[in-house]
Amino acid sequence: MDVNAAVAAAAAIAGLCTGVIAMLAFRWSEREQKRPTRTSLRPDRGAPLPPGVDTVLSVLSSSAVVLDESDSVVKASSAAYALGLVRGGRLAVEPMLHMARDTRRDGEIRQVELDLPRRGTGRGEALAVSARVAPLGSRLVLLLVEDLTEARRIEAVRRDFVANVSHELKTPVGALSLLSEAVMDASDDPEAVERFAGRMQIEATRLTNLVQELIDLSRVQNDDPLEDAEPVRVDELVAEAVDRCRQQAGSKQITMASGGTSDLFVWGNRGQLAAALGNLVENAVNYSPARTRVGIAVHRMAASGGDLVEIAVTDQGFGIPEKDRERVFERFYRVDPARSRATGGTGLGLAIVKHVAASHGGEVTVWSSEGQGSTFTLRLPESGVARGRTRGPRIVNGRSVDDDGPYETDTFASFPAPEALP
Repeated sequence: MDVNAAVAAAAAIAGLCTGVIAMLAFRWSEREQKRPTRTSLRPDRGAPLPPGVDTVLSVLSSSAVVLDESDSVVKASSAAYALGLVRGGRLAVEPMLHMARDTRRDGEIRQVELDLPRRGTGRGEALAVSARVAPLGSRLVLLLVEDLTEARRIEAVRRDFVANVSHELKTPVGALSLLSEAVMDASDDPEAVERFAGRMQIEATRLTNLVQELIDLSRVQNDDPLEDAEPVRVDELVAEAVDRCRQQAGSKQITMASGGTSDLFVWGNRGQLAAALGNLVENAVNYSPARTRVGIAVHRMAASGGDLVEIAVTDQGFGIPEKDRERVFERFYRVDPARSRATGGTGLGLAIVKHVAASHGGEVTVWSSEGQGSTFTLRLPESGVARGRTRGPRIVNGRSVDDDGPYETDTFASFPAPEALP
């Protein structure tokens, strides 16, 4: 009997321990389910939300945070965590916390715009946000935060663009006004009239070019080049760009040469691609000294996403200082404003090239050395039309190379090959 009683007592103790463990596990699981997470907007501290609020908050694009009377976070969206608004179950932005307390006290809706430091970066850049606080029931406060950073950036770009356009238009218009007055005052001097009329023609041409490039830039920024896309033969683009600048090159005794792989195609808007390459070649001619060479090399290069067509335009000009190379593709940016005015440059040509390259899934880069010249390289995805064709020769260190081996060509003998550039 003593043995049976001992066994029964042990079984009872084991059952009691099992029951206690199960109850503790159930309580712990229930507590974890009630804890708010980043991926779910689950109520905490037993503070129920008014009917329908949970559904409305789940579809808002704004970052949403709900606070109770003790300033603890009852609900928070994943965007609120991403912006760094909520940390450790508390609202981490002091100005927003003060707004929430004031709104809880008097029931008034408040709104403010703030600059918040970016999370995880040591840079001085800030996030521009708009915070709106409103009472939610008798005990809760709702905070909605909109990220205005991108809108602020676009507005700054638009403001700078308008200011730059106004300045650029004002210069030739003012010159035309002064020259017209000079013509009127010199009506009895035929030589002066002829001289002033020639200057007026130059300013009118500059104004026409500026307006046209503004139209072109607006078009490439707003239009989708793939809507009217077609296979475009690169040889035709190069020939058109060379023909476009033949007169300017001839007046400066600049030799223009082209070569590389033939019969390559890219996919895109022919007009935009022709304008982009034409701008690169025109810049090379305009900013090169007399009796130099401008070369255009075309070849195919392998890439992880498919083959690319690389068009390198090389000149023997003055080169671009290192501090200016990252900014040459900005609108209205000029490395040498005086030289740009002398050549009729508007500061928009390379911006057009950049937008055309980006909209066609490519890129444009620059290599330059002061006193030695520059190479602008336009890379575009190759069209499927050219796939399966036999690969033509390519330029390597000034020599044309194909499957039969290298052979000499004087076309690019004086230019560094794009592969060899730093």
